[in-house]
Amino acid sequence: MKLMHKLVIGMASVIVIIAVSLSLAPAILEGQLNIVLPHEPYEISKEAKKLHNSLTIADLHSDSALWQRDLLERGNRGHVDIPRMREGNLALQMFTSVTRSPRGQNYEENSDDAFDNITLVALVQSWPIATWNSLNARALYQADKLRSLEAQAPEEFQMVYTAADLSRLLKRRSSGESVVGGILGTEGSHALDGNLENIETLFAAGFRMMSLQHFFDNKLGGSLHGQSGQGLSEFGAQAVDKMLELGVMIDVSHSSPAVVEDMLKRSQKPLIVSHTGFQGHCQSPRNISDQLMVAIANNGGLIGVGYWKAAICDATLEGIVGAIRYGIDLVGVEHVALGSDFDGSIAAPLDTSELAALTDEMLSQGFSKGEIRAVMGENTVRFFAKNLPAE
Repeated sequence: MKLMHKLVIGMASVIVIIAVSLSLAPAILEGQLNIVLPHEPYEISKEAKKLHNSLTIADLHSDSALWQRDLLERGNRGHVDIPRMREGNLALQMFTSVTRSPRGQNYEENSDDAFDNITLVALVQSWPIATWNSLNARALYQADKLRSLEAQAPEEFQMVYTAADLSRLLKRRSSGESVVGGILGTEGSHALDGNLENIETLFAAGFRMMSLQHFFDNKLGGSLHGQSGQGLSEFGAQAVDKMLELGVMIDVSHSSPAVVEDMLKRSQKPLIVSHTGFQGHCQSPRNISDQLMVAIANNGGLIGVGYWKAAICDATLEGIVGAIRYGIDLVGVEHVALGSDFDGSIAAPLDTSELAALTDEMLSQGFSKGEIRAVMGENTVRFFAKNLPAE
């Protein structure tokens, strides 16, 4: 009996240890990946505070739904949650669903059989079994997490699926509500699982922007970080046509130059580069050429400037604003926006609650108030109003 008692106690202890480890693992994992670089509290001028509070601010890229955090609660890790969105006066966030990503996020080259980090994330965070093997299920699971926020707290968070929804969000905010909005996008069309029918599945689940590639080549064509360098495949052309038919906005932020060129020829609708830097400002394998950026802008596109080193070479407030200024001078102010890549396994000099520091830095670097209003959100809101389904 004593031996049996010891075995029971031992097994119980092991179970407790495993349970505690599993409960702590998500926080440990994210804490190592989504980093706010150490800094003293930013001093914001009175002029900047006043201007910032009058802005409509929008961000084109955040991967916050990937992580095991309650976004209705103010977190002590990562970059984005709804309380911090409200503190930073952010009106609208594009939430992108990550479904496949390589260890180390190699920007130079990734083979199709490289280790997939998101499988590990799904296991560590106890995602449903369906997500372990299906990339489509991973995207749908992250979308479900965001839609549940609106159901839980509609006074704080509103999903945006149409131009009418966007108008309603802006009217709510102008009437004094501190509600913030979210739009669903994919981080690469790996989420299709190679099936064209999944475009309609994702659209029905609320996805209104789809990027074509992420770190790997896929059935649609070549990634900027893949091995083929290819343009749109026949399947990719069919997928793009279906997306455009449904009213899905297309993001080419991780696509090969050949895919971007093919898209500029194929699509009558403007493209998005949701999170990036400019090659002429920061020579990095993460960034496509300035020539392609100009072509995207000339087609009415929108370019979101990121906040991390591989995109802008200098992950400071000065570096972010310097990249924005370069972009304005290159493609025109109406084509430049914010594309933080918050919660995308990056180290940034601020989180969403500190966005006023960007406004302050823009003023310090001589931006006009019109330029600040445009880049901080008016360009994105106008783009969405024009390119989202009407109702």
